[in-house]
Amino acid sequence: MSSCKSSCGSKSSSGCGSSSAQLNAASAHLAQQDIAITKSLGKIKHKILVMSGKGGVGKSTVAVNLALGLAERGHKVGLMDVDLHGPDVCRMLNLTGSLETMQSGADGLVPPLLYNGKLKVVSLEYMMKDRDEAIIWRGPLKIQAIRQFVADMAWGELDYLIVDAPPGTGDEPLSVAQTMPNVQAVVVTTPQEVALADVRKSLNFCRTVKMPVAGVVENMSGFVCPHCGETVDIFGTGGGEKTARDFDLPFLGRVPMDPRVVMGGDSGTPYLSSNADSPAVKAFAAVISAVEQRLPVKGDLRLNMAGSSAACGCGCGESCAPEKSSTCAC
Repeated sequence: MSSCKSSCGSKSSSGCGSSSAQLNAASAHLAQQDIAITKSLGKIKHKILVMSGKGGVGKSTVAVNLALGLAERGHKVGLMDVDLHGPDVCRMLNLTGSLETMQSGADGLVPPLLYNGKLKVVSLEYMMKDRDEAIIWRGPLKIQAIRQFVADMAWGELDYLIVDAPPGTGDEPLSVAQTMPNVQAVVVTTPQEVALADVRKSLNFCRTVKMPVAGVVENMSGFVCPHCGETVDIFGTGGGEKTARDFDLPFLGRVPMDPRVVMGGDSGTPYLSSNADSPAVKAFAAVISAVEQRLPVKGDLRLNMAGSSAACGCGCGESCAPEKSSTCAC
């Protein structure tokens, strides 16, 4: 303490003063940002973090189609891409706008991109001049970016904010959990054991940070043959459902692979949320319905959650008692 006092009392005391001023300014900025985050989140009814234990399970496909599917059903929906090192949402929706052409509103907030007139989208990709540029950031920069996505964007009133996180349990999902109170997770897995081992880590992450899990989606559960339309279980089936049961969590449904899902993602026309006549589309529609039932929007007359007659939320359409809904074995 004495050395600090003597140092600050010397001729170089201006350096200590400026350092103190910088710390005070940083603290004031952080406090203002906290207020802006609280104000923004106060207008959003449900926050859903779509996460996975490993890459390659179709997490971004689920996030994009879930957001668009909810928007198509008349909900006010936002989609936030916090996969900062590999943002794909803009490409999957064929959004070509950039932040440079956006003008802040009277409140100083930046409007998100708008897809199909219904879905608000924010991604780091549309803030970059060169979308192929690598993002080489450490944790503090990523944390700040996510906070700015909430505080500085004009989300407005939303029924659902879908957040697409990178695989694993690193900075991004942890920052979302710490920045967004009451956020709930939708965990995506594939049926094979390697993916299930990683998804169990994600579920334990949710327990550790006290993030409720809205449910588990088993993606790529079978392959829809483009020639005959039959479904073949090339990765097996039922693993995601068993994991959900083991953790006493809701199982939202199984979605088979369909080559048209890949083509839709590449062309910017999401397929799973379309009106196509396909087992994958029908299965994903049941997942969307299960999310609506698990996280109903107050006043939505389409969702009757009263009593034991409510559907179990797994996509089967059966009536299960609430106390058994998380382990429905349909």
